[in-house]
Amino acid sequence: MKLKNEIMLITYADSMGKNLKELKAVLDKNYKNAIGGVHILPFFPSSADRGFAPIKYDEVDKAFGSFDDIEELSKEYYLMFDFMVNHISAQSEYYKDFLEKKDASAYKDYFIRYSEFWQNGEPTQEQIDLIYKRKPRAPYIEAEFADGSKEKIWCTFSEEQIDLDITKPATKKFIQDTLEFMCKKGASIIRLDAFAYAVKKANTSCFFVEPDIWDLLFDIQKITNNYGAQILPEIHEHYTIPLKLAQKDFWIYDFALPVLTLHALYNHTGIYLKKWMQMCPMKQFTTLDTHDGIGIVDVKDLMPDEEIDMVKEQMYSHGANVKKIYSSEAYNNLDIYQVNTTYYSALGNNDDAYLLARAIQFFAPGIPQVYYVGLLAGVNDIELMERTKNGRDINRHYYTSEDVDKEQERTVVRKLKQLMELRNTHKAFSIDGTIKIEALDDQLTITRAYDTQSLTLNADLTTHKFVITDESGGIVYANKS
Repeated sequence: MKLKNEIMLITYADSMGKNLKELKAVLDKNYKNAIGGVHILPFFPSSADRGFAPIKYDEVDKAFGSFDDIEELSKEYYLMFDFMVNHISAQSEYYKDFLEKKDASAYKDYFIRYSEFWQNGEPTQEQIDLIYKRKPRAPYIEAEFADGSKEKIWCTFSEEQIDLDITKPATKKFIQDTLEFMCKKGASIIRLDAFAYAVKKANTSCFFVEPDIWDLLFDIQKITNNYGAQILPEIHEHYTIPLKLAQKDFWIYDFALPVLTLHALYNHTGIYLKKWMQMCPMKQFTTLDTHDGIGIVDVKDLMPDEEIDMVKEQMYSHGANVKKIYSSEAYNNLDIYQVNTTYYSALGNNDDAYLLARAIQFFAPGIPQVYYVGLLAGVNDIELMERTKNGRDINRHYYTSEDVDKEQERTVVRKLKQLMELRNTHKAFSIDGTIKIEALDDQLTITRAYDTQSLTLNADLTTHKFVITDESGGIVYANKS
């Protein structure tokens, strides 16, 4: 099924029910008209990072089901798969064969060896300082081969995620084969996770290296175009980088919207929100929440630094049980990049504020994505996060199918579903339509229009009450009681 201008759910295969079969049953029963697509977060066998250290792509993790289950989902919903173009699992057959056979391995060209990459086998301190990295030292793992020798191999993230050498013919064939397989298995969109790290060149940041990064993206796009599938490059960085992608007609993420919306609701002004909505493209996917934290780096320079710092502090003070420690190094995350919380809890578990946040998202340019915890207006899962000591797990609660059914009894969940159904069915939200936004004091007005049809969101950023009216002035949705 091809991409549609309908809301996409983001979920793990085992987060709404214990597997893919239960996920489909839950969606068919409760969200058939509210959700058009599903981003199934990595469902392949993996050794770490909740699926983002894939061992292989030609198999579904047996705990989740099989590709037959993926096919069944694809009959009803357009699907997004993840491709980790930057890395592969240390437990993959490719890397294990490389460790076993070294230069005799058929996969030796998959990986970036320091001895070959750097002029003298090691980077200088100046070269290390240039690299955009997650660790204080140069990004590598020391590989131990079966013959007893050791070498440094490029490793950007965890030791379970070994970087790929995308310049080599063997790796290019692996990339092509994997993309074609995904397209044949039902992917309408392929999300390129961590793609900006994939191009490495000495004496650069090794992050979004131009013009090479464009060659990679256009090569990937050419492959997926043959199957009618789209690609979505994923990047958390300064807003100008995704806008560069948009200028070359790629789909992008709007990762700035979450913090801008929080600022508007906390501080009763839409001034920064208005500026951003007038800048950003229609060809994007909007988010308020994802499987990661709420991005801070994405909003840099869209608000003054002091306003960004204020929003972070407001998240801690407004959010139910949000404490700085949960975004700290002790919990495997730094809040300079992200703050860990559910969006509902970031708004103090306030139903009106949360519904208005979603209304703003649905009126923003682009196609909305709704994370499964947000779909159910979920609160912070402190117990899970404390058990794993992973800050992001605060927003990764596991719901059984019975839990999902029970959540439907909550007023906020029902009202959100009605909003989603309106967003999916009204022609005013066409990607080819127009948007007009006004922000005066604490009053926010957004109008989406296409052809002769329009919808207008009139919102009070202080009381969080709002109404949605059509072109004749008739009320089609209201949250003002």
